[in-house]
Amino acid sequence: MVYLTRIEHFNAAHKLFNPAWSKEKNEEVFGVCANENWHGHNYDLYVTIKGKVDPETGFLFDAKKLSLLVQEHVTKKIDHKNLNLDVDFLAGKMCSTEVLAQCIWEQLNPHLPAEVKLHCIKLYETPRIFVEYFGEN
Repeated sequence: MVYLTRIEHFNAAHKLFNPAWSKEKNEEVFGVCANENWHGHNYDLYVTIKGKVDPETGFLFDAKKLSLLVQEHVTKKIDHKNLNLDVDFLAGKMCSTEVLAQCIWEQLNPHLPAEVKLHCIKLYETPRIFVEYFGEN
């Protein structure tokens, strides 16, 4: 099994806020991330696929095609957007990095060709905080 990772970058704003809670409880749990005026991140997205190398091309999958799939189904929808307000696949969901990674998986997985499998979504919110998602529910 060979693993191929493509890295993409996007910027987005969000806030962590549970509408069922009071403002005070949101601030207690989420701190500055519950800021009413939002806050933003410079995200780095690592998309890792796995499969067998094609003996004719030497590729698992064309990395440029993988980039185009990620752009079409993910980054064009979320780059420079407010995740809480502007992104259809996040509507009604908590916009944490954990949830975002799961939703990115759901956006990409159906569009990959049968010969490769999505292995991992790794999403860096900051250089020191990242989430890895392997498709488990």
